[in-house]
Amino acid sequence: MTRYVVSGCLAGLSCRYDGGSKPCEPVRRLVLAGRAVTACPETLACLPVPRPPSEQRDGRVVSRDGKDLTEAFERGACRAMRIVQEHGCTAAILKARSPACGCGRIYDGTFSGALCDGDGVWTRKLREAGLELYTEDNLPDDVM
Repeated sequence: MTRYVVSGCLAGLSCRYDGGSKPCEPVRRLVLAGRAVTACPETLACLPVPRPPSEQRDGRVVSRDGKDLTEAFERGACRAMRIVQEHGCTAAILKARSPACGCGRIYDGTFSGALCDGDGVWTRKLREAGLELYTEDNLPDDVM
């Protein structure tokens, strides 16, 4: 049986930049059934909740107010990878379009809602580690 790591906000944790969550009922059921663990690389980086929104631009993660948060996002992604390893996760369900968790498409750094090709900081590490990657927009069959 697949062991998942899931973005904390999809499990209902209030860890998003705006202080909210984006609960996804199939993801919540996975966690409640003990088939998934949660991680939020942004809060693992000790970024505050709430915080200004961030996007990737030119290989860096920047907040709307101009702060370079790349090192914090990298630190949080490394901490999240420890959770993945400790729990033997082989797949991830990630928050689509996020600068940390986006998978295939992320916001383009203009804070206009426009998207570009790319992965979040944590997603790149998960991909390198060989995990199967999903978002709330394309859940695996065994989760539905």
